[in-house]
Amino acid sequence: MGFITTGSPIQVFVLVLCLPWQVSKTLEEFDVEEQPSSVLEEKFPNLTVVQSAVKALNTHTHTVQTVDGRTFGYEKLCICSGGRPKLLTQGNPYVLGIRDTDSAQEFQKRLSKAKRIVVVGNGGIALELVYEVEGCEVIWAVKDKAIGNTFFDAGAAQFLIPSLEADKPEGATPCKRHRFFSALLYFPGSALGPDWHEGIVLRGAEEVSHRVSVEYQCEVDSIYTHQELLKSPQQTLVSEGAGSWPVYVKLTNGKTFGCDFIVSATGVVPNTEPFLHGNNFALADDGGLRVDDHMMTSEPDVYAAGDVCTACWEHSPLWQQMRLWTQARQMGWYAGRCIAAHVLSEPIELDFCFELFSHITKFFSYKVVLLGKFNGQGLGPDHELLVRCTKGQEYIKVILSGGRMMGAVLIGETDLEETFENLILNQMDLTPYGEELLNPNIDIEDYFD
Repeated sequence: MGFITTGSPIQVFVLVLCLPWQVSKTLEEFDVEEQPSSVLEEKFPNLTVVQSAVKALNTHTHTVQTVDGRTFGYEKLCICSGGRPKLLTQGNPYVLGIRDTDSAQEFQKRLSKAKRIVVVGNGGIALELVYEVEGCEVIWAVKDKAIGNTFFDAGAAQFLIPSLEADKPEGATPCKRHRFFSALLYFPGSALGPDWHEGIVLRGAEEVSHRVSVEYQCEVDSIYTHQELLKSPQQTLVSEGAGSWPVYVKLTNGKTFGCDFIVSATGVVPNTEPFLHGNNFALADDGGLRVDDHMMTSEPDVYAAGDVCTACWEHSPLWQQMRLWTQARQMGWYAGRCIAAHVLSEPIELDFCFELFSHITKFFSYKVVLLGKFNGQGLGPDHELLVRCTKGQEYIKVILSGGRMMGAVLIGETDLEETFENLILNQMDLTPYGEELLNPNIDIEDYFD
């Protein structure tokens, strides 16, 4: 039995899960420690960690070839190779993608000498990066009307914006490390969790503490070196990036910025190479390996979990796939159970974690909980929103459809995640409560306990 996933090209490390604690029925928080792979090998004698990249997979002969010339046979195989960054451009030395631990270390190295960087993207990595970087001016280019469009609506974005304009609070509680994987074969670079910046110094060469400028509704039009810009018709657009910079970015809003380097944080695509060559995997529209409700691909005895796969079973009305660390962990855990059940010829039902979408993380030092159809995904125009916002403390949004709670966004220490999770799962008719549902003078947690 084998697992193919990601890891370090120099020394193999594994992320060891400490005891988790249950936040609610579907939400967990836990600490993860990075330790040498020998720790797991000593604890589990049947586990072998192989430090090598995969060269080829032959599903007909049930073998995996590695670049160091070895061949491994398998009875069951699970592909957990994650996603790879969608870089703005390939091969440009001034464009850096942040996806794994190796690229995060390279980012730290470059940032230490930088006075200005341009960050392109509006997902989780970009949100964390622009908040954590100090000692460097940050130009943040987002294609949407508001920041964090993947996770929030415009109201939540406005709640968070003041955090970009203010100094970070002293002694802010670090985000817990929420990463987990097990492996037999490795690709370079272990995947990042939401706290990828913990343990590394994200400080530039300037004395400024925190300075972020957001450019909305724009994307990268072109990238020039200083010499290329001087020779191009765009040289008159350098006004926004006065001075001499290693690289310049022209945005689709017409502005051009000079900077030391560009961070491409524009999402990922399923990392299916080199598994497709010579095999007959069915792929989803997003390029992921199609898996059924037992995490099985179209090739016999081959399973997949995490960002590399696409869930192609009929989803619960309250769940959707998003390529997040929470779902990668859930899929990996469930895939392992499915493999064991199939080897033992035992039946297995779809895990409860796929009943309700749930995600807990931290942005801008605020705890963030997303539940169900948190942005009204697929609900149509007839759903209703209830919002409660206390500046600098909390932002709460509830999505109702037909009087029943279908999703929620909780930012801050609201202590409402368990109550709202139960209301979503129970599909209780909340019509009689109306806007009182978010009345701050009513202890809703005790009311629906």
